[in-house]
Amino acid sequence: MNRYLITGFSGFVARHFAEYLESTKDSFLLKGVDVQTPCFMFDHYKNVKIDFEQVDLLSKEQVKSIIKEFQPTAILHLASFSSVALSWKEPVRSFRNNTNIFLNLIDAVRKLNMDVRILSVGSSEEYGNVNDNDLPLTEDRRLNPVSPYAVARVSQEYLSQIYIGGYGMDIVMTRSFNHIGPMQRDVFVVSSLARQLVELKRSGKKRGAIVAGDVSIIRDFTDVRDVVRAYHSLLQRGRRGEVYNVCSGRGISLKELIDIMASQLGVEVDITVDDRLIRPADNRKIIGSNEKIKRELGWSNVIPLEKSLKDIIDYWDEN
Repeated sequence: MNRYLITGFSGFVARHFAEYLESTKDSFLLKGVDVQTPCFMFDHYKNVKIDFEQVDLLSKEQVKSIIKEFQPTAILHLASFSSVALSWKEPVRSFRNNTNIFLNLIDAVRKLNMDVRILSVGSSEEYGNVNDNDLPLTEDRRLNPVSPYAVARVSQEYLSQIYIGGYGMDIVMTRSFNHIGPMQRDVFVVSSLARQLVELKRSGKKRGAIVAGDVSIIRDFTDVRDVVRAYHSLLQRGRRGEVYNVCSGRGISLKELIDIMASQLGVEVDITVDDRLIRPADNRKIIGSNEKIKRELGWSNVIPLEKSLKDIIDYWDEN
């Protein structure tokens, strides 16, 4: 039986990952760990059996004990201090968490001398500011992090390479671009915008204001349900030591996203810019190339952006 250890299990990516595994009809035993208790139920699955344990991944002893007891065949490392904006406010906490929890994880595997595939989830933020002629970004592009969060993600990737080269560990890495979907917390920009637009619609007004940061920035968004398919493929068939972009290959500004969602809801929007939501330094345009993962694994994103946005709107309307 496939035995997957999933860190950051209380996040929305892990929830969608479990849903995807259930849909495959294969049998899986999942061990979810997180510092927070999940806010969703997982006793309804037929093919996926889930056990959760509240764990502080900064504790070397706890991490080693869980890995030794569970004996995973694969590890999906999702746990992170994942907000770029918050990393500017709490850089020490962001760097310490994102780097040290990963180091604790891979060093425990090394000390236990276990043969286990690890998927290290990184970020498109590692690429930093680029010129238009550098787009779309490929995996061989030089890294140039411009936020505390991005520096921590680059460190995680470098640690992976060191443990692959020095200890022969089986680690595959991603640089995951922005992913969106229902059940994402509203500390993330698209979910926050969707929630505000739903509140405007429910107020009965045909026109109103929402609060945002810099809506001119361009990002590459992929539906989380496509992302988890990519992660599962990488756990099964990704090449050891390789880095893969997980992205759509399409760039769109936040202003355009707002316009699409406003149209779907039938409202008109005025945007109030809150300077507190603008980062000290930000990547102006991030668009990735997914040719490598398409070529090697046959993965491609299939859920249209417009459907992703509609599903996020429906989620907030129901909640």
